Amino acid sequence: MAREELLALPVTVDLDTANKALTIGRSTGYALAKRGEYPVTVLKLGNAYRVVTADLHRLLGITVGGGAGLAA
Repeated sequence: MAREELLALPVTVDLDTANKALTIGRSTGYALAKRGEYPVTVLKLGNAYRVVTADLHRLLGITVGGGAGLAA
């Protein structure tokens, strides 16, 4: 996903969108989530998995107010 696409995401996203952002395949992503080993926090709401977009941004080094990269 391009930086602009990542910044345009809503507050939470489904697991498929998070998988795409992290370049994780669908089966692998769901297996990691089920085992509690996904690289960011996954919320299980009923039968749905949701990922907090801010966690994705942090993991990918995306800053909302500025350029990509970690703040010094």
